[in-house]
Order: sequence, then C-alpha cells, then structure tokens
Amino acid sequence: MRVLLATSTATLLAAPALTQDFSTEAGPESILIEEWIVPYETSRPRDPYTVDGETVWFVGQVTDYIARFDVSEGTFEKIDLQEGDGPHNLIVEPDGGAIWYAGNRAAHIGRYDVDTDEFERIMMPDGHPDDPHTQVFDANGDIWFTGQRANTVSKLDVSGRTVTTLEVPTPDARPYGLRIAPGGTVWVALLGTNKLASIDPDTMTLTEHVLPRAESRPRRLAITSDGRVWYSDYDGSRLGVLDPASGEVEDWLTPSGEGSRPYALARDSADRLWIVETGAQPNLFCGFDPQNETFFSSTQVPSGGGTVRHMQYYAPDGVIWFGADTNTIGRAIVEPGR
Repeated sequence: MRVLLATSTATLLAAPALTQDFSTEAGPESILIEEWIVPYETSRPRDPYTVDGETVWFVGQVTDYIARFDVSEGTFEKIDLQEGDGPHNLIVEPDGGAIWYAGNRAAHIGRYDVDTDEFERIMMPDGHPDDPHTQVFDANGDIWFTGQRANTVSKLDVSGRTVTTLEVPTPDARPYGLRIAPGGTVWVALLGTNKLASIDPDTMTLTEHVLPRAESRPRRLAITSDGRVWYSDYDGSRLGVLDPASGEVEDWLTPSGEGSRPYALARDSADRLWIVETGAQPNLFCGFDPQNETFFSSTQVPSGGGTVRHMQYYAPDGVIWFGADTNTIGRAIVEPGR
C-alpha cells in the first residue's frame, strides 16, 4: 500500500563549522575531520548520503525530519515528516531526484521527490516489519532493508512497490547493518548474536554464518574488492572479517582495546577500512590496512561524537560522511587529493 502526501514547510539555516586537524597530536597518518553543527537541537542527525559531494541528505531520527546540507554554503534545509515517523536511515537515487527513508517507528519506507516536494509512503504489509531500519540499493535499483525488532530482512521492489520479507531463523538476532557484494549477495550483521547472514537474491535463501567468538556482536559491515565481509564487533571491541570463499574468520582488537565499542564502518577506494570507536570519548576515527593487518590511524572526532552510527564513503572526494549524536554532520578526509 502507498500513500502520497505533500511536504511540510522547509526551513533554511546556516551553521558554524568545527574543524580540527589532529596530525600533530596523533601521528603523521591521522586525518582531517570537519563537522558542522546542525541547527535543529537534540535531533540526532544521522546516516548522511550524497551523490554529488555538494548536497548531503540526512535524517533527524528524534525529531522526525529529513534535511539537506549545502556543503559550499554551509546551510541546512529541513523538511518535516509526520510526527512519530522516527526516520532511521536514508539513501538517495543516483540522479539525486528522490530520497528514500526508513520510517522506523511507523512501519513504512518513504520516498521524497526533490522536484515536486511530494512524499510517498509505502506501508509494510500487515504492519510487518514494523521497524524498517537500514537500507541499501542493489544493482537493479531495488531496496533491501533490515528490521531489527521484527527480526527480518526485506526487499522492496521499487517498480511494483511490493515488499518481500524473510524471517531470520535465530530468535532476536536483531538484523542491523547490511551491504551487497559485487556478485549481488546481500550480507547482514546480526547484532543480537554472533552471526552474519547472507541472502541469495535469486532464490531468496537466507544462510546464517557463525562467528567463532561467542561474545561477538556484529553491527555494521563493509565489503572489500576481494569479496571479504568486514564487520564492527560492537561488544567484542574488534574489527573482524569473514572470507565467504573459505569460511575463515579473523579479527583484530581495535586501538582503544576492550570497551572500545566499534560501531560505524566504511571502506575507501584503496580497500582500507575506517571504523569509529564509540566507547572512547571523544569518539576515535580509526583506519585499518588489510594489506599489513594493522591500524595505522586514530583521530578524535572534534565535537566528541557521542556516538557515530553510520557512514558513507564518497569516492570522488575521498571523504567519509557521518552524523554524530553531538548534533553534527561531519566529513573525514581519508584520501586527500582524489
């Protein structure tokens, strides 16, 4: 079922930037991180996404909005959703014409048309899953998304506006972050247990993969060009990797050690992994090189971060965009000069 709605009035505000380069404090391979204060208080801005490096879209999870940030002007424009929608995540169509958000507290996936200012609400069949969580486009432009409380992984057929939902066999597995491998396999982090899940998109078969450490709790994923699936082990304080070809699993304690609570995770164009330790205050933005299996960088988030939850790597600029619980949107320049 879908419902079309008009958008609320937008507001346009400018915000100051926080910029800090820790290169003299944290070693020669630390990075420049810039943050901008979001002018909508205590709204938990999160999950920024850009397709052009000029406009960055994000959601306000606590106060029910989507917003765009003009990078060159440093201005924000807020577009209100319905009260109680609880947007958790958004993704942007490749041409920038439409924004898709997960209505986490209102059992729908929403689409905002940038040109017409119209919303479309695609309601979940019979209200299940009731908590669309994190989304990702596949190669056909369809959307896969998790349902953490519902214990599901779903596919939205964009052309037909139909939803197909798979139940995760392990109870309370809490499907969380997900990524799609180059061959089309959908990989999902199961935060409530020590497992990852893979889905064959042709057969819609879901397979669970047990991680060897019983205390592992994978939260976010990244996939390198060799097909290996990397995960942030939130409870285990580790960065881990599963090789689907061999089934081998390896992991490494993150730089702050036990209690580091690694959360947001992204891969850059050089196949390096970037992970944020949220147990540390300020949060620490850390780089890991799979070639020599070492962490080579650790940089404080200027605002402190609170908790950095999700990130997008934008290859043309060599930057990673992130939102923080300190009410900021930021970028980490991980590949200068791209």
